[in-house]
Amino acid sequence: MPSPSLVWFRDDLRIADNPALHAAVERGEPVVAVFILDEESAGFRPLGAASRWWLHHSLSSLTDRLHEFGVSLVLRRGAADRVIRQLVGEARAGAVFWNRRYGGPERAVDAGIKAALREEGVAAESFAGSLLHEPWTVTTGSGTHYSVFTPFWRACLALPVPRSPLPEPQEISGTADAPETDALDDWALLPTAPDWAGGLRETWEPGEPAARGRLAEFLENDLPAYDRARDEPSAGATSRLSPYLRWGEVSPFTVWHDAVAADGAGRFLSELGWREFAWHTLYHFPDLATQNLRPEFDAFPWPPLDPSRLDAWENGETGVPLVDAGMRELWHTGYMHNRVRMVTASFLVKNLLIDWRLGEEWFWDTLVDADSANNAFNWQWVAGSGADAAPYFRVFNPELQARKFDPQGRYISRWATDAPAEPIVDLGETRKAALTAYEAVKRAPRTRSR
Repeated sequence: MPSPSLVWFRDDLRIADNPALHAAVERGEPVVAVFILDEESAGFRPLGAASRWWLHHSLSSLTDRLHEFGVSLVLRRGAADRVIRQLVGEARAGAVFWNRRYGGPERAVDAGIKAALREEGVAAESFAGSLLHEPWTVTTGSGTHYSVFTPFWRACLALPVPRSPLPEPQEISGTADAPETDALDDWALLPTAPDWAGGLRETWEPGEPAARGRLAEFLENDLPAYDRARDEPSAGATSRLSPYLRWGEVSPFTVWHDAVAADGAGRFLSELGWREFAWHTLYHFPDLATQNLRPEFDAFPWPPLDPSRLDAWENGETGVPLVDAGMRELWHTGYMHNRVRMVTASFLVKNLLIDWRLGEEWFWDTLVDADSANNAFNWQWVAGSGADAAPYFRVFNPELQARKFDPQGRYISRWATDAPAEPIVDLGETRKAALTAYEAVKRAPRTRSR
């Protein structure tokens, strides 16, 4: 009797360069493809609304791709440790393969499943499919993790070149006895009452084929201007690959090797390095979304929250044109240009004096590319509480940023033509208030009490 290989898809919704799928095909037994929507395991963060929209369409695309090989995608909902063992029994699987995750709760679940399966005589193997370098392979001379990007990236570049992408399988042997699947529509991942996703549909096409198309288009048309124009939000010079990388519809190995083959990719590759830095930091600090990485920032004197100011920021009604343009782009498209992300985040934290965690939660809910590492890591960078953090005295002036990076006002005129005319706060006065508040951080202890 055949003993099928169960391939557990997670944040790697692709066929090409998928080490777990590759190992299953190499094993030579029929393949059962599985995705589990786990909203029950301890410590797992529920997906934001924009991420749920993307996931629905990405799973639909993956289903179509697997059907090309005669393989069905089995969808199940529940705690992964329970569901995986159920599926192993239903499929009479002899092996389970997956690509690694790096968040603390996810690693704990995966380790428990691997140990339980092996104890029951089922082969269980995990692979490196989401990062160019595993977090435990990039360390300082003393064996600790890096806290500053430049030496981190220098150490990465000194390591062997990341492996070449694995080829797409020529064929995958499916099985007629695949376990029953949930209906994707029954998961209700899409918004209906109201349907606010019209802008997302206009802007994005989730799925592996679209990811590969976007990568090719960027390298051919946009990479030559990337270093010069990437900070201009109206230039369209950025890769817009972040949601495809977040969902693993294209692998970082594919992006790396395709980009290296193009001219002038150095600056773009360092952005891949920043993504690596964020994930390596999360590996060592699993509470990145809720706890200041630098403990002295626990002493920051956040004033009582003014909900009206938070609402104005979320809705793009602050009266600061570049901030409002960014927040409205975010709401409409599920995306925001990175330069504008920094400006809007700085305004929330350092002009409105609102805790960075509230901004991180809003981005988590509204960004199609929100992931556990980059979202929290970048918010902490702007706040000054994280790794390689911007100095506390660096307060982005949104008016100066607009004059420098949107001098013709194209970005602002596209997204914020009807924004309020008067700012809700005085930029100069609030900057002074932020610098005064940060003085408390300078006096605070730099280690956590035990």
